[in-house]
Amino acid sequence: MRFIPREEKFVAMFGRMGQMLIEGADLLTRLLADVNQAPVRAGEIKAIEHKADNLTHEIITKLNKTFVTPFDREDIHTLSSRLDDVLDLIDATAMRIVVYKIAILPPGAEELGRILLAQVRSIAAALAMLSRPDGILVHCIEINRLEDDADRIARASIGMLFEKETNPIALIKQKELYEVLELATDKCEDVANIIETIVLKAA
Repeated sequence: MRFIPREEKFVAMFGRMGQMLIEGADLLTRLLADVNQAPVRAGEIKAIEHKADNLTHEIITKLNKTFVTPFDREDIHTLSSRLDDVLDLIDATAMRIVVYKIAILPPGAEELGRILLAQVRSIAAALAMLSRPDGILVHCIEINRLEDDADRIARASIGMLFEKETNPIALIKQKELYEVLELATDKCEDVANIIETIVLKAA
């Protein structure tokens, strides 16, 4: 049985958004691996974030003009917004490194970036399966598992930061970096929950 019987352009749009997420998260991991390239990578991420904003607007515009949608209108709107949130936070992470002039990343930041990249790869895989949802929940479970890992790493890293960092300004900057990265992984979990809702409604 086909999951989406009509108007499959939404699936293609979400597929494009998934690829933008991968591009943005991949650039962020490269930035975190070499902060000397932060201004260049941040600019590249900003360009992708602008494209994602335009695509989100395109999805909402199409939603408002489409009489019969492949799944609940509210779910389409929420999914597009949450996907955009993830890229916004990827962009926010890069911008903070540049604006705060963070020359040496605190421990755990690079690992959080790798977890985020793994999450968005699973998101992209799930989005590509919206029209044939068999097995899609496996990706949602993996995204949630990775978010648990990110929570654990962020908590441990912030705890260590308060133990070892003596410069209060540096502490504030690094703590905020952890928090934005961890929030991005939370938003990935939100995306997984919406995809799961869509699938379960169609079951």
